[in-house]
Amino acid sequence: MEVKNKRVLVVGLGKSGIASAQFLATRGAHVTVSETRSQSELKNEIPALLERGIAIETGGHGERTFRDQDLIVVSPGVPADVSQLVRARQQGIPVIGEIELAARFLKGKIVAITGSNGKTTTTTLCGEVIASSSQRTLVGGNIGTPVILLVDDSTDDTVNVVEISSFQLETIETFHPHIAVVLNITPDHLDRHGSLEAYTAAKARIFENQNSSDYSVLNLDDPGSAALRSRTKGQLCWFSRKQELKGESIGAFLRGDEIYWRDDKLDQIVMPVSEIPLKGSHNVENVLAAIAVGRLCGCDIQSIRDAVRRFKAVEHRLQHIATIRGVEYYNDSKATNVDATIKAIESFAGNIHLILGGKDKNSDYTQMNNLLRARVKRVYTIGSAAEKIRSHVQPAVEVMPCMTLEAAVERAHDAAKSGDVVLLAPACSSFDQFENYEHRGRTFRALVERLQQPAAAAQERR
Repeated sequence: MEVKNKRVLVVGLGKSGIASAQFLATRGAHVTVSETRSQSELKNEIPALLERGIAIETGGHGERTFRDQDLIVVSPGVPADVSQLVRARQQGIPVIGEIELAARFLKGKIVAITGSNGKTTTTTLCGEVIASSSQRTLVGGNIGTPVILLVDDSTDDTVNVVEISSFQLETIETFHPHIAVVLNITPDHLDRHGSLEAYTAAKARIFENQNSSDYSVLNLDDPGSAALRSRTKGQLCWFSRKQELKGESIGAFLRGDEIYWRDDKLDQIVMPVSEIPLKGSHNVENVLAAIAVGRLCGCDIQSIRDAVRRFKAVEHRLQHIATIRGVEYYNDSKATNVDATIKAIESFAGNIHLILGGKDKNSDYTQMNNLLRARVKRVYTIGSAAEKIRSHVQPAVEVMPCMTLEAAVERAHDAAKSGDVVLLAPACSSFDQFENYEHRGRTFRALVERLQQPAAAAQERR
């Protein structure tokens, strides 16, 4: 793809937008960026862009800015159907996302991982599994490092492991993963996609450019993932926590307390489940998916086992923060939908003080009620979704409105007793009160660490 001397507009100045703009400018494009945030809100980003000769539009998307462009690169946070983009397409201007831009320059094979939950843990683990077999490996995407930043380090023998969201898949054209993984499909981002069907269709685009020499990896236990079988083009590979694979099937599965890999009608033991260092049955599924990817990439079983045993929980994903007076504090800020929160609750036997809330994504919180009755002592609500959550779950559990995360942590701390768990698993996005889920998770950690100080001082006085 030749961009030198081309007029390129980058819409949205999140991580991927900034990285795309700088990448294009470095390669000789005449780059303009357009962002709805104000100039004062972008004071930290603007100087580096100006140094590269990038023109900047802030405070909204001007109609004239979108005209006479040779290419438009849209950030995943910008809906693909905004009026300016619709008109640009009607005028024949190509509109792609950062993932598509990166794919046209990236060298080596791509392993792409999507799903409603577990993407970041699985992507990180896949990267470590493949790297453990001495293969050149790069990891990026929705995990935090834009794929465009991997381009300069990629080589023909690189395995690029990338986490891909439904937003990013909306704007692909030629993106072609050698291995495409769909971990699960449950309702999420319905405020953006409009329906579960549209959300599923966006996820299924991960298979769009595959062929018979590629692999499509699906979760046999998840109805949403398994149903995508009819949309795949690559060789099918399954993973399952509940069903043993038989016949011609290839994939990773559980038999009793052991994980097996099946290929060519032969079953090989990979490792016992007891060696997985992560909490929750959902993480067993993530490990099974990573084992499948590792084997498809040619990794030997021992190196896979060693990589899994060394793996530590990813930040903000059921991450243990502290134990204070016998109370365990866990940060699962990445639980941004109802299904992810259900999985987090299921990871504990009970006695949970659960912090819920943030920006609603048109979710049905009543789906949690049976589990709330069984395992949660009290719910602490925060953010703009607080009242909706209360109306959905209060018949099942006591609800304490807190509005802010600080108040929720303090009240949960006051109420929790030794043996209890304080869990941040919000079931909502963070954008009403925080920059992103990482910001929310870091704030939770700081609040818990602040609670540790008087507890430690009291222990010293004894």
